[in-house]
Amino acid sequence: MNGREKSGPAIVAEKSTNEAERSGLEPMEPRAGTEGKAISQSAFRTLGRADASQARERIRQAARRNKKEQFTALLHHVTKEALEDAFYGIARNAAAGIDGVTWRDYEADLERKLADLHSRVQSGAYRATPSRRVYIPKPDGGQRPLAVAALEDKIVQRAVVDVLNAIYEEDFLGFSYGFRPGRGAHDALDALATAIDRTRVNYIVDADIAKFFDSVSQKWLVRFLEHRIGDKRILRLIQKWLKAGVLEDGRIEVTERGTGQGAAVSPLLANIYLHYGLDLWADRWRRREAKGNMIIVRYADDAVFGFEYETDARRFLEAMRERLAAFALTLHPDKTRLIEFGRHAAANRERRGLGKPETFNFLGFTFICGKSRKGGFLLKRKSRGDRMRAKLKDIKEGLRKRMHETLARQGKWLGQVVQGWFNYHAVPTNSHALGAFRHHVVGLWRRTLRRRSQKDLTTWKRIEAIASEWLPLPKILHPWPQRRFAVKHPRWEPYAGIPPVRFCAGGAQ
Repeated sequence: MNGREKSGPAIVAEKSTNEAERSGLEPMEPRAGTEGKAISQSAFRTLGRADASQARERIRQAARRNKKEQFTALLHHVTKEALEDAFYGIARNAAAGIDGVTWRDYEADLERKLADLHSRVQSGAYRATPSRRVYIPKPDGGQRPLAVAALEDKIVQRAVVDVLNAIYEEDFLGFSYGFRPGRGAHDALDALATAIDRTRVNYIVDADIAKFFDSVSQKWLVRFLEHRIGDKRILRLIQKWLKAGVLEDGRIEVTERGTGQGAAVSPLLANIYLHYGLDLWADRWRRREAKGNMIIVRYADDAVFGFEYETDARRFLEAMRERLAAFALTLHPDKTRLIEFGRHAAANRERRGLGKPETFNFLGFTFICGKSRKGGFLLKRKSRGDRMRAKLKDIKEGLRKRMHETLARQGKWLGQVVQGWFNYHAVPTNSHALGAFRHHVVGLWRRTLRRRSQKDLTTWKRIEAIASEWLPLPKILHPWPQRRFAVKHPRWEPYAGIPPVRFCAGGAQ
């Protein structure tokens, strides 16, 4: 590492803060004539991992101290133990890349293969393999392209990401939630709900970047990386993955755009790109340009901005279009909207003779301006209708494949599916959608059973009795967002624009 500042685009002139090589020990044999026990291989792996954890902590501290420091010696942190940890972090049933190597295949001779992979990575002999293009259905009826990397590429990418996270987790701003350690979708949902409820928000800009992962400029991405990464070997590794291309219809396509959505390194690269391309600029715009309150919550390429004044919202939206265009990105013309939304939106629109406030979607939920039982403002969230219909369609197909399985096998599978849906969607104010989802699942199950035989007489009374044995009942599993947000952030989340939250033993007040 050195303290020299890397020259680069002026966009990083102002950054806001957010919150050694592995030990050379190798398994040894005792010298002839000596007594005592040799240290086991597992003990050395444990020592190596402890050293690696300490090294990453030193990286974090250095990144925290100096926001402009370049890190020039990083690749040696990608140790054999790091590669092994990365391997065991990959799902055992993960799809294979174009080489056809599965997790089980690689595990068969893991020690030798990881030693060879480590040697190739450190010597520069490692070569990235083109990814395999697959498509998965989207809730809107379209298809989302994914790049399935070869297993060794997944291993090396995960190990490198683990090292780079030590740097970038000190740089990323508080309102960035997507694909970050210790943060998830419900953290972003809690932050947004708390911000709308606790600050003067009257207008919402619901921004969606069109085909983000396919549009990223690799040239700009490398320039962004160079602000922090001075290790040429790490940069070459990343460029190998970017230039490896994608195999589709028998042809390998190599472009200067995109990061290969689905690759282990893509989420981090996406966050780095948007950190420099959007986050730092948006935070600076809020502090210097906004006349009133402004909130920001971003999860990957989906972002929501809240404003006190409509003029701020319109100026920001126009400026954001220009900002993103400078980095080869565009806002989706249909999915990006400016709407009146917030605590006083309903009353203000009624005063002007307009209808109810519009709604917007974020991370699988529709946000609604509602009223509490006492008549006050209540931010409501309910499961998106299109997402629910897509899930029910998947369940219908799954039941068709399991039509002739025993009732117990069907019930066990359905119970896991319904519980999985509840685990994400069981938030306060969403009870009706949970009940509707379970009701539709029961109906699909009844229809499947009746189709097994023309003599089947499964009535609603009988199927409800069966469902009560196998399917969980609708139940709110998540606390109110303000309560959980206050627990995780006892003071406040400065970069989301959320003001101080008082904290006591019972939660937020």
